[in-house]
Amino acid sequence: QIAFMTLTLFPIRLFFAAFMMLLAWPFAFIASMGSDEQELEKPLSWWRKVVDILLKAIMRLMWLAGGFHWINVKGRRALPAEAAILTVAPHSSYFDAIPVTMTFASIVMKAESKDIPVWGTLIKYIRPVFVSRSDQDSRRKTVEEIKRRAQSDGKWPQIMIFPEGTCTNRSCLITFKPGAFIPGVPVQPVVLRYPNKLDTITWTWQGPGALEILWLTLCQFHNSVEIEFLPVYTPSEEERKNPVLYANNVRHVMAEALGVSVTDYTFEDCQLALAEGQLRLPSDTCLLEFAKLVRSLGLKPETLEDDLDKYAASAMKMEKEKVDLKEFSAYLEFPVSHTLESMFALFDENEDGIIDIREFVIALSVVCKPSKTLETIHLAFQLYQSENGTITEDDLAHILKTAMGVSHINVMHLFRAVDEEEKGEITYDDFYRFAELHPHFAEDYLYADQMGAESGLETSSLSAPNGICTDFSPENTEDTKKPLQKKLN
Repeated sequence: QIAFMTLTLFPIRLFFAAFMMLLAWPFAFIASMGSDEQELEKPLSWWRKVVDILLKAIMRLMWLAGGFHWINVKGRRALPAEAAILTVAPHSSYFDAIPVTMTFASIVMKAESKDIPVWGTLIKYIRPVFVSRSDQDSRRKTVEEIKRRAQSDGKWPQIMIFPEGTCTNRSCLITFKPGAFIPGVPVQPVVLRYPNKLDTITWTWQGPGALEILWLTLCQFHNSVEIEFLPVYTPSEEERKNPVLYANNVRHVMAEALGVSVTDYTFEDCQLALAEGQLRLPSDTCLLEFAKLVRSLGLKPETLEDDLDKYAASAMKMEKEKVDLKEFSAYLEFPVSHTLESMFALFDENEDGIIDIREFVIALSVVCKPSKTLETIHLAFQLYQSENGTITEDDLAHILKTAMGVSHINVMHLFRAVDEEEKGEITYDDFYRFAELHPHFAEDYLYADQMGAESGLETSSLSAPNGICTDFSPENTEDTKKPLQKKLN
């Protein structure tokens, strides 16, 4: 079927869909010219209403060209005055743009998107909330802008937000980011379903890339999509004061409508699991559990790098490497709590009530900079090196098993490859030069030997439960009774 469709219907569909997008561009460009905030907050003029209708029709024809012959819509879309924010889940594909083009609701987009030829003009037409990566204060400004629009009594278009913040494969809902819920206004949950027998829609870290997804989807004769508008969710007074509670309760409502579970892993956990550094995290890493505890402790993603610098400098000044729980509490400047005890237990490899503080710093570095492997290893060398700036094979083993969150790792082949002069010790400069020459050193020297039954890097043959990582399992009552997995256990 794929071969036949590739030679026949695929090129026709691709051409027609591209033509529809190009056709929409001049209408969106003209309608966007000279718009300012004061004009946008006024009711649409008659000619803009006509442009809206034309653009929606053109976008519908574009999806029709892609095989979405009909779009099954359930429920009633609330008016902006009833619900200023539409929360959509699960987010699993760029085809999730279908409800955006149907409603022309504003979305939250990275600022760079507006510079994309053709597509950027269409994006600007729907008056999105732009997020700038170069602005360190962007997160706060984005939340304030969402709040301002949401509390405008329907003057602004509705805002459509995908609160998961990343793509999953729809088998469960990850933790919702609180941005949509901070304004404390009613939201309308919207759930998406793609009931095709063959799933060519899902676009996650595992599986086909973006272009292959487009190709396979256009090779399907028909693509099904269901959009269900659930009843408007009005927050209680407690939920207005606690956006995290509000987000969690809405998530449970949407999960129930979808018939799926929820998991307490977050967008940041996904970033950690998907990071493309020289060291990829194995499926059984306990660093995901560590990242959860870091957040629970109150360390925020936006300040983690500053925290890391502080903890690393403090660790280098400490006279001893092993600390007990009380000393660990003083080191972090956090009171002893269940969360702190759980974090301590992750590193208490021998269950003797003491941990190596250097391992905490390395793990925190991975959480802060998941894709910057060499920066973490450089920091680790500073923590472990002797007075002459060298580390041993045992030191390297401690560093890498902590950086990967696994129980055991055989670094003998890697160490010998770096230690060309067979001195029995290496410097960071030695390691860096080796990594420059062998950028895939982990794949060549670690993973190839570590997949056997005797290794702590054994990878499960089971498919990932939600397209993120085999460790991202939905919550259930049995799991909560299990003790925490220790780093070295």
